[in-house]
Amino acid sequence: MMQCIAAGHQIVALANLRPAENQVGSDELDSYMYQTVGHHAIDLYAEAMALPLYRRTIRGRSVDTGRVYTKCEGDEVEDLYELLKLVKEKEEVEGISVGAILSDYQRVRVENVCKRLNLQPLAYLWQRNQEDLLREMISSNIQAIIIKVAALGLDPDKHLGKTLDQMEPYLLELSKKYGVHVCGEGGEYETFTLDCPLFKKKIIVDSSEVVTHSADAFAPVAYLRFLELHLEDKKGQRKKEDE
Repeated sequence: MMQCIAAGHQIVALANLRPAENQVGSDELDSYMYQTVGHHAIDLYAEAMALPLYRRTIRGRSVDTGRVYTKCEGDEVEDLYELLKLVKEKEEVEGISVGAILSDYQRVRVENVCKRLNLQPLAYLWQRNQEDLLREMISSNIQAIIIKVAALGLDPDKHLGKTLDQMEPYLLELSKKYGVHVCGEGGEYETFTLDCPLFKKKIIVDSSEVVTHSADAFAPVAYLRFLELHLEDKKGQRKKEDE
C-alpha cells in the first residue's frame, strides 16, 4: 500500500477474506491464495488507518489450480470476486493493491478477478529482488512481526514474534544455506504489521500463544494466535491532533 501512495494513488478502503468463525482450526486454512493467520486482528488495521474495512467469509476452496484460471463455482477465488465487487459498489474504487512478489498462481487469479470487475491491479512488488525489498521494508519503518513459520531453520520458539529487522541477518543466512525466500514468498513464513507510516496508531500485542499446526521434526509449522491487542497513540500523533 505504501508503494501505491508513492505512485500517487489514494487508499479509500481495506478488504479482507477471513475463515468462518465456527470453523475448526480456522486460524490456518492452508489456503493457496490467502493468509488467514492473524485474521482476528485485521479490524485494528482499519482503525489504525481510519479507513472502512470490508470483510467476507472464505466459503470456497482451491478447485481450479491450473496455470490459467477461469471462473469456477466453489473456488476460493470467487470469494475474492464477491468481496471486491461489493467494495467497488460501495466505494467506487478503480484499482486494487496486490502484494504478490513471486507467485504466478496468485497473480493470475487476482488479474482474472480484476478483469471481470474492470479494476486495475497495482502490483508494485512484482518480481522485485527480495533482499532489496526486505531491506526497503525495514528502512521504511515497517514494523512487522513473524506470526507463522513453515520452513527448515525457522524455530517456532525462537522466531515467532520477532520483527523483520531482528530476523533479517538470519533470513539472509537461510537463503544462502537452503534457498529460503527472504520475503517468505515460498510460504516459509507470514507476518503481521504492528506499525508503518500509514498507521495513525500502532498495534500493541498484549498477549499471544504459540499454536503448533504440524509438528514436523525438521520444519515444524506453527503460528502465533493473538489473545489480546490494543491500539496506542504514536509519538507526536496526539500532539498533532491536539493542535
